[in-house]
Amino acid sequence: MLKRPSSSDSEADLLRAQECFLAAGVPSAVRVLRRPEKRRGEPSGCAGEEKAEEEEEVMVSCRDVVTITEHSEQIPSLTPGPSKKSCFRAEQVCFVDEDPEAELERKDTHVTAVLSRIIEHDTSAVPVSFPAFTGAAFPKVFHRSEVEDQGITVAQKCRKSIFAQKIAAQKIAAQRARGKGLTGGDPVQPTLVPQGTSCAPLASMETASLPSGSEEHAVSETSRLVTGLGLSGHNGSLEAKKIHEENEAKLHGMSQSEILEEQRRLLSQLEPRLVDFVKSRKPHGGCQPSAAPLPAKEEQQHCFSEHISQEVEMEDVEANVAPAPPITEDELPVKPEKGWLHMDKLEPEKLEWMRDLPASRKRSTKKAMQARFNFDGVLISPTEDLPTHLGLHHHGDEPELAGYSLQELFLLSRSQVTQQRCLALTTLGHILTKARASDFASSVRGSVFATLLDAGLLFLLRFSLDDKYEGLMAAAVQALRALLVTVDDEEEDKEDDEGLEDALKETAKEKEEKKSDHDVARNDVIKGLLRMKLLPRLRYILEVLRPPPRTVLDILEILIRIARHSPTSAIQVLDCPRLMNTVMSEFLPCSWSPPVSPTPDRLHGFPVAAAMKLVRILATAGRHTCARLLNSLGARERISCFVAQEPQDLLLEPGEALRISTEALRLWAVAAGYGQACDLYRDLYPILVQTLQSHPMRWPPGHVLRPLELQRVQALHTLLTNVTHTAGCHQELQASLTSPQETECPPPPSVEWGHVTGLQPPLLASLKACVKLLDEPGQKENILSLLPSHLLYLGAFYSQLSAQSSFQPVDCLQELEVLTSEVLIPLLSHQAICDLIGNLKSCSALCNPLSCSDPEMVPSLPSLTWSGGKPALSLSGSNSPFPFLIALCYLLEVLSSIHKGIAHKFSHLLLSSALMMYLQACCQAMPTVSLFSAWPLWHEQHLLYLLVKLALRLVPVSSEVEKQISLYHRVAATMVPWLLPGSEYLARDLLSTVIFNLDLITEGRCGGPEAADLSELQLQEGGSFGHFPVGPLMRDACAQLPSIRGCYLTHLASLEPTILYSRDRHLMRTPWVRSWMLPEVQGPILPSDWPFLPIISLYERVGIPGGGDMQVEALPQASVKSVVHSLQWLLILERWRDGVLQAVTPAAKLARLSCLFLCSSDLFLERPVQQLTWALLRSLCVPARLAALDLGVPLPGLASFHDLYASLLSQFEAVSFGDHLFCCFVLLPLQQRFSVSLRLALFGEHVGLLRSLGLPLQQLPVPLEQFTYPPEDSLTLLRLYFQVLVTGALRCAWCPVLYVVALAHLNAFIFSQDVVSQEVDAARRSMLRKTYYLTDEVLKDHLLLFKVPHLQKELGFDAYEHLPPIRARRLESVVGMEEGESLKT
Repeated sequence: MLKRPSSSDSEADLLRAQECFLAAGVPSAVRVLRRPEKRRGEPSGCAGEEKAEEEEEVMVSCRDVVTITEHSEQIPSLTPGPSKKSCFRAEQVCFVDEDPEAELERKDTHVTAVLSRIIEHDTSAVPVSFPAFTGAAFPKVFHRSEVEDQGITVAQKCRKSIFAQKIAAQKIAAQRARGKGLTGGDPVQPTLVPQGTSCAPLASMETASLPSGSEEHAVSETSRLVTGLGLSGHNGSLEAKKIHEENEAKLHGMSQSEILEEQRRLLSQLEPRLVDFVKSRKPHGGCQPSAAPLPAKEEQQHCFSEHISQEVEMEDVEANVAPAPPITEDELPVKPEKGWLHMDKLEPEKLEWMRDLPASRKRSTKKAMQARFNFDGVLISPTEDLPTHLGLHHHGDEPELAGYSLQELFLLSRSQVTQQRCLALTTLGHILTKARASDFASSVRGSVFATLLDAGLLFLLRFSLDDKYEGLMAAAVQALRALLVTVDDEEEDKEDDEGLEDALKETAKEKEEKKSDHDVARNDVIKGLLRMKLLPRLRYILEVLRPPPRTVLDILEILIRIARHSPTSAIQVLDCPRLMNTVMSEFLPCSWSPPVSPTPDRLHGFPVAAAMKLVRILATAGRHTCARLLNSLGARERISCFVAQEPQDLLLEPGEALRISTEALRLWAVAAGYGQACDLYRDLYPILVQTLQSHPMRWPPGHVLRPLELQRVQALHTLLTNVTHTAGCHQELQASLTSPQETECPPPPSVEWGHVTGLQPPLLASLKACVKLLDEPGQKENILSLLPSHLLYLGAFYSQLSAQSSFQPVDCLQELEVLTSEVLIPLLSHQAICDLIGNLKSCSALCNPLSCSDPEMVPSLPSLTWSGGKPALSLSGSNSPFPFLIALCYLLEVLSSIHKGIAHKFSHLLLSSALMMYLQACCQAMPTVSLFSAWPLWHEQHLLYLLVKLALRLVPVSSEVEKQISLYHRVAATMVPWLLPGSEYLARDLLSTVIFNLDLITEGRCGGPEAADLSELQLQEGGSFGHFPVGPLMRDACAQLPSIRGCYLTHLASLEPTILYSRDRHLMRTPWVRSWMLPEVQGPILPSDWPFLPIISLYERVGIPGGGDMQVEALPQASVKSVVHSLQWLLILERWRDGVLQAVTPAAKLARLSCLFLCSSDLFLERPVQQLTWALLRSLCVPARLAALDLGVPLPGLASFHDLYASLLSQFEAVSFGDHLFCCFVLLPLQQRFSVSLRLALFGEHVGLLRSLGLPLQQLPVPLEQFTYPPEDSLTLLRLYFQVLVTGALRCAWCPVLYVVALAHLNAFIFSQDVVSQEVDAARRSMLRKTYYLTDEVLKDHLLLFKVPHLQKELGFDAYEHLPPIRARRLESVVGMEEGESLKT
């Protein structure tokens, strides 16, 4: 029996086994079968198998014989072959509209299509050379030594085979022989010229010439580009020689500068590949060596220094450094021996990398250079000389420079060596951390974050997370954390002591199902990561790989950042299978053993504060999410575990114990904000009261744990505040159970008002102690951070107390007086508080819009804070006045609503100079809403709202505040179009109580209408338009303010659901709150032109293109009143609150008012509408606003002003009846500084309306010079002017304004003698000649004798009595020449 070969058998054993196998005649274990070819018609099935067996027998008998039996020696026929069929057709996926056979026939061309296009090349001019006869039977083999002996240098044979090197040697030998024949001397030695560089600046791209150092050009016999191949006979070579001689003659006749100029032109026009081809045809051996050869880069700069503007100016200390000679065998650290395989020959080109680095050169440059970083992410200066032992030098494009560029780090991150990939990812993470801290703001151009994201960093990190090596995975997690997490955001994420949310807003929704991962990630990084299944991978790393503590903390921070993004992303984190179960069981256990060391090797099995923070952020996403965490994932038990014990009893490191205890209190506060987990309050009430009554500060000021302890106290105060709000709603919910309700109400909470009444005394005592400690220097910062939480609790307590059935008014009023005199008045008069208020303007996002921008911020990855040296708007920081002022104003507004007698004691706060300056700056601010600015703007608007409401409370009791109330009203009116989503209740409350309140519009009560009349008289000194006085209109508008308020509130009825949702959040009706995350940011709640809302709403319903021909009686009910109320409110704003509409451009105002004429056929004829629109038009035509009118800018809500104007012209032509107000709106866009298309639209398409455009010159709202200067330069429009005048379509009696305008432009045109084109000059002469021969003598005199426009004249212009001499000569020259030519013909 034959045995199988084994790995220990030698070659002799294998040969012996083969002989035995052949001698035995045993069939082989493998059968060789050939599939039947269906295209040749071979049978399949059994017949095919039999044929295969026969072929196998033949192959067995003749094993070593190769036969080709199927191929014939005859040429195949040129008939098309049979149709090709695929044997895998049934297994392939085929679409309905695709035919695989047709696709195969289309792509696979038959041999006939190839053979039919064969054309024989003309070889008559090609010389025939016979090979040299030798005595050897075979050609001689090329050897490396022979090639090197023939002069092939290292630079020339690099990356060439031995055969290519032999051919190159033969070419060089031929060039030497040719050079010897030309000069008659020795052949020129080859020069080491790098490939791709020119030998001399005068080298032609078509012919070969000598270097620029020679005096004469040696002419070669033939051109190296034009060979004449392809031309028949000897004409080809003759034509090529002729072309070559012409080129050489042209080169001899040109100077060096002309040659360089022509060379520059060719290089700029030709493609780079063609230039490289031309250079490749130039032999390298034809150049003469220079005395001092330059390096390649310097020589190229020298050759093209005249046509390349160098942006870099280098000053090399070590100049004229010759290139280093090739490395020799003596320089090698280890000498090669002849016995070594493939190492007996020295290959210098492969050993260049072992040479020492070139000496670094100090340079001063004016051009931006590539940024290089060390392994810590620090930017390395290009002039810094670092030692090589640091490992920062590598074999890149610039080996002498230390550090890695971003491109090189990306290349290193794709290395096959795991350590190099880890190093690259770690370095990228350090760079991101430094960029986040703005360390590169002054030295790097552009955004590092944007550059890395555009380069695909997100996908690189995501792919690296899937690596099996733990070190690489940890490096990817660290880099991803540096990309996503902002340290300042997390450090300033103390619990919302001010009652403010701590989450970013949800970005705009998009149809992500139809987008790729790249498109989604480009718009939103977090959504892109969720699309790439990041959450399951992080769960696997935490649960299975169990990484070290640093990686665990990074993953938890990444999850926190994802949960902050939006409620949708938070729900995805919660729904990820086993992710939150792993977090709760591994990093939030209820029992654990004390750690052996302060820094354990693993965090699994120990409580981690970041895990508790993640649970808290998830709870802010919504009340249902919070309920799932409390009831399904065991968050309730964790709260009890970590709150019931003091931090020092948690068997953890003191700092970590304080952090996790604080996060547990914050999680409980969020749950209490939904009215949940209040049963724990009753269970843990003794512990909470004991903590309040005991001294909370165990650590002295300046200790590292003191800030953590302060944060724990703030979290406790916030918890008690939310529990108090929930207890205040118990009575209302309990009453709703017995009374029928249209909507379903939540069940009453488990905590009642009697459960929280005992919290007020200890907190009030703590507040008094804090006020006393403000005078101590070391306690000031800590006390200022604790004051907001105390004030917010007192505001919550008294706001809910007044709504309870057990409320005692007398006792409460006495208590409030004591609180005011003992706490609030000393607090307001303290110098620390005054200094805090002085920082308002410097910390404001409204007054400093640039503070909300950062060069490293990208729209796809927003953050709460910004880096660098800009004023950080830290809402809970000690340097910002916003936390304290929001809490203080909230408390003062509550106290003033309960006890009106103490309200006047707070007036000095509203009258402080720092606050007044801040409010004036806010009135002039024009904030830009973005993902970065929306969060700080939301809180600043909250402060402004509280200040306005407090001022409203103080107006009846404080005369000083009443004098400044117009400023607060201006602030409220300016703030309305800024309010962001989530503040709908604030907008409605301001419109209901503040905006339309006549008590706050002092101008309406103190002679404001009379002053408006006086200003109107001053405005009309030089001429008047409109005959309606504005004073009575203003008085009537003030009297109609309640109706105006009802009109605008009616138009905001669509916001009612969001208003109710916002009301629950603002009034802290905790059982009704759905989420504590801010809504998505798509812009402000109301548009900037919200006062025009009734007019726009009516236009959208019944205006053009939907109609526009409806009469007033057919309009929807109360439409005229809504329009009148809107115009009245606009008049008040324009006259007394001009800064409120500063965000609305004059062009937008004109477009909105123009909609009045498009809503109905006779709405503009109503007397109130006429009067108010005339008054608004006069305000719009004030010189300052008229100068700012620009109809070319894009207008919100309009495709273009031209379309609106075309509709306006059609409506005027149909229903105007020559109304003068309508005429003003038609004429206003015809000013010369606006687009000529507007004037062409009237004179070209709506000539008929010129008959009814009869506005008198004295009622024109703008100066007439705006229509006549500068002179018209549109030839088409000038011809239209001339046409309507000559045909009588435009007459002075019908349209006096445009009649004067047309005369002015035509007179200036026909008598102009400026140098113009031939067409314009011919038209100018033709018009002048036609004017001279006009039969209408009046029009002829007007055109020829027109002088200047003059409104006081009857015709509207001054005219010459006689034609001036210069114009007479011009007329004589034109008319005389024309008559002379006509006589000759």
